[in-house]
Amino acid sequence: MAAGDVSPVAARFVGQSVHRKEDRRLLTGYGRYVDDVVLPGMLHGAFLRSEFAKARIARIDTSAAKAMSGVVAVYTWSDFDGAFGEAYHAMMGEALVVPPPLAITDTRHVGDPIAFVVAAYRYTAEDACELIEVEFEPEQAAPDYRTAVEDISHIVHSLWGLDSNAMVAVPFTALSPDLDDALASASHVVDVTIEQNRYLCVPMETRGIVASFDPGREELSMVCSTQSVHETRNFFSRYLNLPEAAVKVTANDVGGGFGQKMFVFREECAAVLASRLLGRPVKWIEDRRENLISAPHSRNELGRVKVAVDDEGVIQAITIDHLADVGAYPACPAVLDPTLLPGPYKIPRMGFSTTMAWSNTMGKGAYRGPWMFETTAREMAIDYTARELGLDPVEFRRKNLLSAGDLPFTSPSGQVFQEITPLETLEQALEMLDYEAFRSEQQEQRRHGKYLGLGVSVYVEPTSMKTPTLASEGATVRVEASGRVVAYMGTTSHGQSVETTMAQIVADTLGVSYDDVTIVQADTQSTPYGPGTGGSRTAVIAGGAAREAATAVREKALSVAAHMMEASADDLEMSNGAIAVRGTPTRSVTLREVATLVYRSADTLPPDTEPSLEATVRFRPSQFPTWSNATHLCVVEVDADTWVPHVQRYIVSEDCGRMINPMVVEGQIFGGVVQGIGGVLLENFVYDSDGNPLTSTFMDYLLPTTTEVPDIEVGHIESESTTNAGGFKGMGEGGAIGSHAAVANAVSDALAHLGVRLSRTPLGPSDIFDLVDQATARQR
Repeated sequence: MAAGDVSPVAARFVGQSVHRKEDRRLLTGYGRYVDDVVLPGMLHGAFLRSEFAKARIARIDTSAAKAMSGVVAVYTWSDFDGAFGEAYHAMMGEALVVPPPLAITDTRHVGDPIAFVVAAYRYTAEDACELIEVEFEPEQAAPDYRTAVEDISHIVHSLWGLDSNAMVAVPFTALSPDLDDALASASHVVDVTIEQNRYLCVPMETRGIVASFDPGREELSMVCSTQSVHETRNFFSRYLNLPEAAVKVTANDVGGGFGQKMFVFREECAAVLASRLLGRPVKWIEDRRENLISAPHSRNELGRVKVAVDDEGVIQAITIDHLADVGAYPACPAVLDPTLLPGPYKIPRMGFSTTMAWSNTMGKGAYRGPWMFETTAREMAIDYTARELGLDPVEFRRKNLLSAGDLPFTSPSGQVFQEITPLETLEQALEMLDYEAFRSEQQEQRRHGKYLGLGVSVYVEPTSMKTPTLASEGATVRVEASGRVVAYMGTTSHGQSVETTMAQIVADTLGVSYDDVTIVQADTQSTPYGPGTGGSRTAVIAGGAAREAATAVREKALSVAAHMMEASADDLEMSNGAIAVRGTPTRSVTLREVATLVYRSADTLPPDTEPSLEATVRFRPSQFPTWSNATHLCVVEVDADTWVPHVQRYIVSEDCGRMINPMVVEGQIFGGVVQGIGGVLLENFVYDSDGNPLTSTFMDYLLPTTTEVPDIEVGHIESESTTNAGGFKGMGEGGAIGSHAAVANAVSDALAHLGVRLSRTPLGPSDIFDLVDQATARQR
């Protein structure tokens, strides 16, 4: 049997909706989050933050705060600046990675941290912040990236010696030599600018850390809400010039991340520095307002898209000029990935440019599919193009989408697509909807003054990406003396059910009960290095590591059992924790008996039999990336009196290869779809012209609830990956990638008969009113 194969007898758990191992503690109140951690002598921190988007700090007086009862320390930049050596100052040069923990001479967005107060209690620290006197010299801010990019009079980072707010990532590049000719000769070239609004990750658990520095041992221990404990350890090892072994990072239950917690933040640095200076544990927990104004923001970008189409309705070329707002201190600029612009379409030519604009707003970070704008821009532009040409958006897609018969297909950016099913998922979704019946109902409802619309979005998602840190993963699988199995993973999950899905893979591969497998993760002291959970990589890369490690342990167990049974290892099979001779199940030993021999009587084993039931591997896929795809259909009704949009139905046809756990797959789809619905219809983070945030509470920044979300219907197509173990593909971000354009296109379809040509979001009632008003004015 080839390494990595799973015997048919053992394949009992992968593909099944087994109960989640996480549910018992999470649903009964026994989850453990950062704020549940209490250490002896622990102090609490709070930040004084700037109320100005751009201002010089002329004077800071912390004397009253320091004198307050219960306050242990008050730090400003000067306190940290002189306390550490060359390694720390070298890190300060990584301005795009983590800026200084506290503002130095000026503030560059509302919420910029100025001082850090450490006290016996959180409320004491917060009260002390109010006693700090800061004299500001306000300056003109540049909060709107669309105008800031050309503004040379109000530079966001003038102290860095910059003379512009524009970072040109890539000037316009034609990836096809005949692009200009194709645009010039096309029967139709539709030119539209697609704008996507700013909205946020809003995890259930805000950011937080408990940092504890031991002066005697020169060791740092941290518990934090992160998506990557190992990368956090690596950062702080460099930050404080400590050996990696002297930094321990753990994450307990992480209440959501969505990309926001993939990075190290200024506030975490301040807590670590304070703990080192004080020699005591310091806890900082972000409140909800801080999370809204001071945790990384997302989306907020635009693209001028051109779609060239021939007389037959076949797309000949697509281009985009992209502009993104990265704020003042981006954690993840997430520029355009040109490979994704053509998406799952047979588009032969493309070109692109991308520019990032500094602005006096909170910095940009990753958000569940940080490359999703490529899908949003393309799918909204395709709907816009279809209507400009008088075509049905569904038929337009049918004519241009890739199907199984077109594969492998090389996109103009050089990406090779294979084992994807774009047209097939579209057809499945349309069948679930009953497309023809919907169009008939739509016409009937319009006669009664009800505006129904159908939005379509088809995408392809790169998973298990080839990047310097994300391309491999480690796993250790060990059989304990009891015969139970523990798998140590480099993952740091935050809602993806990793404890469940990885246990299913290990149980099937090793041939044991799912209930006998425990997954340990998010602890740098016990688990092999892993870059963390994000980028839709876990199923393929972490799953591959778990599978290969379990395979190695199985071979070791079979070798020991062969000695015990005086049989050939090639004649043995393992199932349900027992090893038997094929065809003779009465001749068997249990895995527990094998473990007992290995751990307690290893001296009785032959010299050529390894006394081990443990294996550590690092897995790297044989091909990058692994492609998933899906089609989203959204049905929206827009109230003709109030212009309030209501989502009536939502359908997803998903192809993520072989599903490890269908219940988990659908749960991930549901969560992503809800985020897309919220981002179009409800969520919109707004700054005024001076850079003041206007949506800093949940009274203003609206989140979707069960009232706004219908039951989400899911269909599955499983085109298994043949290049990666298990046939798995990633899918954690697809729900959020496809939903934004689907919802926006549904509103557009509902209002198309009124002359509305929709190209931007958000789409709340006032936005829709303005669009209809503009369409009415054009028709006068």
